[in-house]
Amino acid sequence: MTSQLVAVASLLLGSAFLLIAGGIHGILLPIQGSVAGFSLTELGLLGTSWSAGYVAGCILIPRMVRRAGHVRTYGAMGSIAAVTILLNALLITPWVWIPLRAVTGFAFAGAAMVVESWLNERASRENRGTLFSVYQMVNYAASTAGQLMLAIRPPSPDFFYAVGAIFYCLAVLPTALSTAKTPQPIKQASLDVRRLYAISPVGAVVAFLIGLVNGAFGTLGPVYGQKIGLAVSDIATMMAGAVLGGSLIQYPLGRLSDRMDRRRVLIGVCAGAILVGLAIAAFHPRAALLVTILAIVFGAMIYPTYALTVAHANDFAAPDEFVKVASSLLLLYGFGCMIGPIGASIAMGFAPEGMFVFTAAVQVVIIAYVLYRMRQRPTPNRVLREQFQALPVPKTATPESAALDPRSSPPAASEA
Repeated sequence: MTSQLVAVASLLLGSAFLLIAGGIHGILLPIQGSVAGFSLTELGLLGTSWSAGYVAGCILIPRMVRRAGHVRTYGAMGSIAAVTILLNALLITPWVWIPLRAVTGFAFAGAAMVVESWLNERASRENRGTLFSVYQMVNYAASTAGQLMLAIRPPSPDFFYAVGAIFYCLAVLPTALSTAKTPQPIKQASLDVRRLYAISPVGAVVAFLIGLVNGAFGTLGPVYGQKIGLAVSDIATMMAGAVLGGSLIQYPLGRLSDRMDRRRVLIGVCAGAILVGLAIAAFHPRAALLVTILAIVFGAMIYPTYALTVAHANDFAAPDEFVKVASSLLLLYGFGCMIGPIGASIAMGFAPEGMFVFTAAVQVVIIAYVLYRMRQRPTPNRVLREQFQALPVPKTATPESAALDPRSSPPAASEA
């Protein structure tokens, strides 16, 4: 297995650089925009436009790859991302930043899809699980490292813009210099809501609602930190802690969901997020350590919900439908991420903690719908269910992530 990982080391390194840059970029803009006097609606639109660009990239990038090839497309996407973060430093105005953020989301999706399709080409049925796990660990570590970089005291106002651009450029080099054979063209992502709803109503509805919650917190969490007076280093620690909390708890929650109705686990984590969010809204914590601890718990409740939803939907899908189902869930999640920051920004107009009131309201809807569906459909036969598989935080996932997932490889005929 070591030799196989060495063979894809350049791809993993490129992905790590990309996620470091993305981690810096994603926290830097909301904080700097808030400091520059952007309205809450304008800050929310930064998240909306990023998600819109990301979804568009998932749909359109396969066509670009077919025309220009993997290496050229990846190089173009890395270059575009580097240009956008530098333009963010030069033109500090919301009506420039908002469309630039959409361009960044498009470029980020394109670069991630190229890397994942390349990894998928290198994956075999025997090593797919290990390769997928290593890829996730690299992405989690890189994204967290990028966020934590903002804890550094910058020597100049434009320091982090430059560092982000450097890492976007570094992300291009491993793939550009690789002599590995390029993979087959990327498959076109598609959204079949009717078929997805027929397979799993909970999956279709809840994926969209989770996007509302995660999109709101991912975009406006840094703004909340800035509004309550946290230092930039504390905001970076808070947001990185939330992602880390979500990643660490995925496996135990997943194993629990393998032993019972996954919908019960989903209800449990949503209820936990509601309690944490309402506690923040009620008690207005201001101490950096306490806010960070609460954010870690909140992240541990909201970020595993997407993987639980994918696992639940897959329990009802045929083996050959996994990639299509997972891709459709991801696109619905992306549409939720477009709307969530706008709703949360309106709620934050009353108080910074309004974001948590908004997420709690959405999670109440999730619980109500899941409880309703539990009365309409029994738990699937445990023998027929797939084992839970941890997933990357959806903001870093593309339809090619689904293709790389071990569940996308159906069992051999002898095992069926």
